[in-house]
Amino acid sequence: MSQVFDKDGKVIPVTLVQTGDCNIVQVKTMEKDGYTAIKVGFENLPERKILKSGTPFRHLKEFRCDDISSYSIGDTIEPSIFVEGDKVKVSGIGKGKGFQGGVKRWGFHGRNATHGVKHEQRTIGSIGCSIPSRVIKGKKMPGRTGGERVSVKNLEIVKVDNQNKIIALRGAVPGRRGTLLEIRGE
Repeated sequence: MSQVFDKDGKVIPVTLVQTGDCNIVQVKTMEKDGYTAIKVGFENLPERKILKSGTPFRHLKEFRCDDISSYSIGDTIEPSIFVEGDKVKVSGIGKGKGFQGGVKRWGFHGRNATHGVKHEQRTIGSIGCSIPSRVIKGKKMPGRTGGERVSVKNLEIVKVDNQNKIIALRGAVPGRRGTLLEIRGE
């Protein structure tokens, strides 16, 4: 993250996102596929890996759209499609936090700090009752946290640098540094 200043001198926290050209690999039509969409490829693969994958791109993503008349195979989608002030939705894989207890994972308050609670302040306590004699499915318990797909809506585009292919988004985006993000217009 970084910061920029607006015309009034106020600080705006921004996340700088390095973008690249997204190439249209396939255009799906209603007649042939039953729906309309475009398939986009991102990040070119080295020549030695193209035979294994069958496509010259590391990442493929399909976007449904109503009007596909302006798209054709081989076209490039550049960051210049976004304008300063646009609101976008950013999706990506959030940070993984490993195996966590119930207090950090679910926000449990823990047990009392006194009156016979020794070494158990952050435990979850009782997890069931005697009638089913088992743990009910979906019970909030300790386990792996994070590492799931997260979407952040209504992020404002502060600046678009077409030459360096960088987009400055107001606020934080999901994931760690280097995470692949999907940016959609709202």
